[in-house]
Amino acid sequence: MIKHVVFFNFKDGVSEADISELETGLGRLPAIIEEIREFVFGRDVVRSERSFDFALVSSFDDLQAMERYQVHPDHQKVVAKAREICSSIRAVDFEF
Repeated sequence: MIKHVVFFNFKDGVSEADISELETGLGRLPAIIEEIREFVFGRDVVRSERSFDFALVSSFDDLQAMERYQVHPDHQKVVAKAREICSSIRAVDFEF
């Protein structure tokens, strides 16, 4: 299995509507992309100096399944939104 963990920092002044749009887009993906095995995301509640604003944790059967997810057109729409509203996006992918 592959665990895909993504951390997001929003740009200064990003609107609540933009963040909600990102959340809505992400929330639709598990019903559309069959490769997704686990998919959870949310806003940071600690808000410390080391915190990111938002995170996504997902799981896939293997690297090939994750790669199919990454190029899926619906995922790409969400990626475009994230790039629009985020100052930083970081990811870690590991086997477990």
